[in-house]
Amino acid sequence: MSTAVITPIRPALPPRQAAMRPSPVTAISPAVPSRQSSGRIRLTRRGRAVFTSLAAGPLVAVAAWIGVNALPAVATSSPSSVVFEYATIESDQSLWQLATTVAPDVDPRDVIADIMRLNQLDSSTVSPGQRIAIPEQYSGN
Repeated sequence: MSTAVITPIRPALPPRQAAMRPSPVTAISPAVPSRQSSGRIRLTRRGRAVFTSLAAGPLVAVAAWIGVNALPAVATSSPSSVVFEYATIESDQSLWQLATTVAPDVDPRDVIADIMRLNQLDSSTVSPGQRIAIPEQYSGN
């Protein structure tokens, strides 16, 4: 049989130097306590803003849709109780002349604006034979 000799890589230190060498230390408790999962999601400020926006978006859309469609116009079959007086435009007659005839005490520009609004006219140009409804406030004059 043969014998093998194993030589150490580091030379052996004298006892005094060996005492000065730090020995390996094992930590008994960690310096930072470990976090246990509580099952809750932790969000940053930005994450909360994004989450709130995503949650509020559909609610705002539904509220806007309900607001637009909340009070629809109701059509009835009963006739309107408002009866208009009509004037027929003669040749070479303008809305200005019609306004001064219908309401001589009122500013013609206001009367023309009311006539145009009632008859849904885009301009103050009228043609002979055209029937124009007179607003109620001027129809007794």
